[in-house]
Amino acid sequence: MVSIDGLGYFIGDRVLYKDASLFIGPRDRIGLIGLNGTGKSTLLRLMNGEMSPDQGRISKSKETTVGFLNQDLLSYQSDDPILEVAMQAFDETLDLQHKMDHIIHQMETNYNDDLVDKLTRLQEQFERAEGYVIQSRAEELLEGIGFKTNDLKRPLKEFSGGWRMRVMLAKLLLEKPSLLLLDEPTNHLDLPSIQWIEQYLLSYDGAFIIVSHDRTFLNRTVNKIVEVSGGKLNLYPGNYDFYESEKELRNEIQQNAFENQQQQIRQTERFITRFRAKSTKARQVQSKIKQLDKMEKIDPVVSDSMQVNFKFNFKTKSGRHVKRLEDIGKSYGDLKILENTHINLEREDKVALIGANGKGKSTLLRIIAEMEHFEGKVETGHNVITSFYAQHQLDALDVQHEILEELKLEGTGKTEQELRNVLGCFLFSDDEVFKKIKVLSGGEKSRVALAKTLISESNFLLLDEPTNHLDMLSVGILVQALQQYEGTFLLVSHDRHFISQVANKIWWIQDHEIKEYPGTYEEYDWWKSKQRVPEIAKPKSVPAARKKTPSKKPKTNNQDEKKLRQLEQRISEKEAEITLLQDEMAKPENGTDLELLTELNNKFESCKSELDQLTDQWEALMIRLEE
Repeated sequence: MVSIDGLGYFIGDRVLYKDASLFIGPRDRIGLIGLNGTGKSTLLRLMNGEMSPDQGRISKSKETTVGFLNQDLLSYQSDDPILEVAMQAFDETLDLQHKMDHIIHQMETNYNDDLVDKLTRLQEQFERAEGYVIQSRAEELLEGIGFKTNDLKRPLKEFSGGWRMRVMLAKLLLEKPSLLLLDEPTNHLDLPSIQWIEQYLLSYDGAFIIVSHDRTFLNRTVNKIVEVSGGKLNLYPGNYDFYESEKELRNEIQQNAFENQQQQIRQTERFITRFRAKSTKARQVQSKIKQLDKMEKIDPVVSDSMQVNFKFNFKTKSGRHVKRLEDIGKSYGDLKILENTHINLEREDKVALIGANGKGKSTLLRIIAEMEHFEGKVETGHNVITSFYAQHQLDALDVQHEILEELKLEGTGKTEQELRNVLGCFLFSDDEVFKKIKVLSGGEKSRVALAKTLISESNFLLLDEPTNHLDMLSVGILVQALQQYEGTFLLVSHDRHFISQVANKIWWIQDHEIKEYPGTYEEYDWWKSKQRVPEIAKPKSVPAARKKTPSKKPKTNNQDEKKLRQLEQRISEKEAEITLLQDEMAKPENGTDLELLTELNNKFESCKSELDQLTDQWEALMIRLEE
């Protein structure tokens, strides 16, 4: 469908791509990953035809259509209602509808056979294009990604950039191009909308390439990972978890090969040095020199991981009770956010506040920080020192300061070397610490603001969407920092992997009250899935006069219990099959056989799907037996 051959692209002296190649098939689901600045968005623009390669070519089949969602669409505005903007995806179908309406209007005063024939042909085309359901499809998609029904008639210009981006995403998905290019599609989505998009993409008919730093989203949507590294496109046939384990294996093989080659080079150089002056060895020495010259050098493995090697200290330990919220109420006009709600934060609680946008998560953080007017009482515990990180902290950075200077002004008393160590953990090394804030990207500013928050020696942190604008490496650093943090924190995030790594309690807002689950995100997600199991349908009530006593006794559950044992056996067999496939995919000798790896991965995904179906059947049967 799309072939990239010998791609080269340069920005001045900087090489983004050199001799990079990739083939995208009709049903490929690709996650495009790499450190910030490696050229992921540039590759999407090259594929979309907005930019031209300096070397090589990108060729597409004639029937290939491309749809591109990029961050530039944040600035798009229109006076049209968002439903009409989304339905621009059906321009050709809507044009048929306008022609039909025009003919119907003509027939009111000039009814003839020619007009009837034209109308019939147009109606047939309109029906083939599913014209009678396009509006309901657009409404369903917009509501699926978070819009309320009464929002659909509001003009696009009334919405913020993030919500406008959702409309453009809906329009793109409705167009159904054969290749979707999605640049950070989850950046402006809340958790329910992300989960909805996951399900939508699983049933998408075409291919797609997603640039994302949300590893859970990638795990659930893609079947291939393409890593941008060293100017190349490195393919891994599996989801993100497979990529991590496979990359570790490939790195181990490459490092061993590098070390073996280095040993061979040293031995060869010693031979040349020792026998260079002996005429009897002249021919062998020249042969060894030529051998070294022709040798294709193996590069050492460059680690793209970072270990946080400093401890976040605070001068004062807080009391047991950090925050007590009593009878909290908050409204914006007629919009009620919280009402008579109570909750406590205890020392060393690591709480993630999750849920849909518009429920009041950021408002709750500001209430706890006492930066927002509210009803009720917030009681702060003994010796609690609070630090609040939110997106507005990026604007609070002094753009004229250097990075190191900005951290010095935090007033922690840390030495310059200690601050350099902190910045090193946040990927600012050597002379980069002297960069001006004004030249930093959004992600770099986020890292500076986070570093300032974490060195503040506060024992209570409030973090509002701390992973926004961060790449996977930076998110990993933040995870390590928070895992080491011995204080208390409350954070808002839609990144499920991040939450699962750092939180020991989950909060959400429901019916204007704060609810709490006292466990990890995985435990909460399992518990929540059980709450969503549909109730067994009850028989319709029968009027008393017509009720009859059953003549037969109800059947026993023997058949169900037998079926349950059979399902358990099949689940065990399927799990064993999956383990064998994983072992095969991990074998070094299979790592370079792309065709075999693809076949194994397809079998692996098929087995996973079958296992999920068997597990669902088992759970439904268990519920029926328990009832």
